[in-house]
Amino acid sequence: MQHAISWFEIPTKDLDRATKFYETIFGISLIPLDMENIKMRMFPVEDMANGIGGSLVHSEGFFTPSDSAGVLIYLNGNPDVQLVLDKVEAAGGKIMVPKTQISSEYGFIGVMIDTEGNRIGLHSNPV
Repeated sequence: MQHAISWFEIPTKDLDRATKFYETIFGISLIPLDMENIKMRMFPVEDMANGIGGSLVHSEGFFTPSDSAGVLIYLNGNPDVQLVLDKVEAAGGKIMVPKTQISSEYGFIGVMIDTEGNRIGLHSNPV
């Protein structure tokens, strides 16, 4: 197994609002992918066959955003998680855990609550 994770989905109540939030804090453009019962906005990935992909998802009754229950994923906050955290509140989110060093070997984390009420971690490598 090359990676423990191959795909993740972040639930949304308002897909447009969530898209604006993530595009703002990461400085990226998400890629629309809409199917019959589910709408997605995918995070860009250079090589899906060898990388890890994921998306924001809106599907009535299938997902429930949560700030305390379920899995906690950590998104890539490189080169410095603080650069992402600095944009969270202005974009409509909240900081739950400020930039915190894991160790000199493993870098830094931070945790935010996004505009949809999801608890999402951020990770950056050691400086």
